[in-house]
Amino acid sequence: MSTIFTNAESESDTPARKPRRAGFGGNGRNHPLNIVLVAPPYFDVPPAGYGGVEAVVAELADTLIARGHRVTLLGAGKPGTDAEFVPVWESIQADRLGDPFPEIVNALKVRRVVEKLARSRHIDIIHDHTFAGPLNAPAYEALGIPTAVTVHGPVDNDMWEYYGALDEHTRLVAISDRQRELAPSFNWIGRVHNALRPSEWPFRTEKQDYALFLGRYASYKGPQLALRAAHEAGIKLILAGKCNEPPEKAFFAQEIEPLLTDTDHVFGEADAVAKRELLAGARCLLFPIRWEEPFGIVMIEAMACGTPVVALRGGAVDEVIEHGVTGFICDHPDELPAAIARVGELDPHACRRRVEDYFGVDQLGAGYEAAYYRILDAWDESHHRGQALTAVGMRRNSVPELRADAGTTPVWSRA
Repeated sequence: MSTIFTNAESESDTPARKPRRAGFGGNGRNHPLNIVLVAPPYFDVPPAGYGGVEAVVAELADTLIARGHRVTLLGAGKPGTDAEFVPVWESIQADRLGDPFPEIVNALKVRRVVEKLARSRHIDIIHDHTFAGPLNAPAYEALGIPTAVTVHGPVDNDMWEYYGALDEHTRLVAISDRQRELAPSFNWIGRVHNALRPSEWPFRTEKQDYALFLGRYASYKGPQLALRAAHEAGIKLILAGKCNEPPEKAFFAQEIEPLLTDTDHVFGEADAVAKRELLAGARCLLFPIRWEEPFGIVMIEAMACGTPVVALRGGAVDEVIEHGVTGFICDHPDELPAAIARVGELDPHACRRRVEDYFGVDQLGAGYEAAYYRILDAWDESHHRGQALTAVGMRRNSVPELRADAGTTPVWSRA
C-alpha cells in the first residue's frame, strides 16, 4: 500500500492504525467507534427545508451518539446535531445545487480536515454521504482509515461507471434493495433504508381536502402528472416545490404554469415547520415519479404524519409503500385519479406504524453500526493478509480485494 504525504510530512508523521480491542467487531460487535460523517455542502445539517440527504445525516449523527459512538460531522453552515461539528464551508451552497464544482471543492476541503484530525486522534471509519468525496478513499486508506459511502443518488448511466470504479477502496451502502438490484456488481456492503424520528412529525387522523406535491420541479418528479391527476380527481392540489435552479424555473414556466387552475395553490418551497403542517393536513401525498427513485424520503415523512401516498411504481416505491394499506401504487398515470379517490379507505394509524416499524432511527443506527463493524472486519482481514504476504516477500497489491458481502448473508434483511 502506497503512502501519501502532504505538507512535507514524513513517514513517521503518518499515524498508524490502532488495533481494535480484542473481543469486539466480528464477535462482540459493541466496540464504540470514532466515526467521521461527511455531509454535502449544499444545506445545513439538519436542513431548514429541502435537503433529504442532510436530514438523514443529522438523524444518523444523533442516533450513533445515542448508541455510544463518537461522531465528528464535516459539513456546511451551522451546527444542528449532537455531533462535534467541523464547518468545511462558511455558508451553505444551496444556490449551486446540481453544480459539480462545490462537490469537488468540498472533497478537497474535507480531505485536508480529515488529514488534520487523523494526526490528533484515532479515526475508525469515514462515512461519506457526498458524490465526489469517495475519491478521497485512497488517501484515507493511506492513513489507515477505511471508507464507507452511502449512495444517495441513482446508479444508472454515468453513475454506473463512477461507483464501479470506487470498488477497490470503498464499501458502498445502498438505501434501497432496488438500488442494489440495479447495480449487482458494485462493492455493496449492504442496504440501510433512510429513516426519521416519528415523534418529531405531527400525526393527524382528520385531514383537509387537498392533495400535496412536495419535491423539485423536474419532469422525473412528476409535478405535471400530479396536477393532471388532481384535476381529474376533483381535489385541490398544493404544490410545495423547490424552484431555485434555472432548470427548475424553466420547467415550472413551461410545464406547470400552463396547467394551473383556480383550485391549485403554489405554496413555494416549504421549510421544516411548514412541511410538517402541509403533510399532516393533506388527504394524500402525490408521488408520481418517472425514474428509478433511490428511496424517496418524503414518502416516509408523509406516512409518519398519518398521510397515505399515491405513487407511480418506480425505484424504491414498492419497498416504502404497503399497497392498499399505507397508500396506492399505480402503474400508469391514468390510474392516479381513481387511487386519489380511494385514500379515505386507508387508516392513518397504519401509515404511522409502518414508519415506526421499518423506517425509524433505531433501524438506521443499527443498520449502519452493523455496516461499520463489517467493513472494519473486512479491512482488518485484508490488511492482515497483506502484512503476512509482505513478510514473505510478496507484493501487497497482488492480494485480491476482499468483498465483505461475497458469499455471506447481509447482516440486515429486506424490511
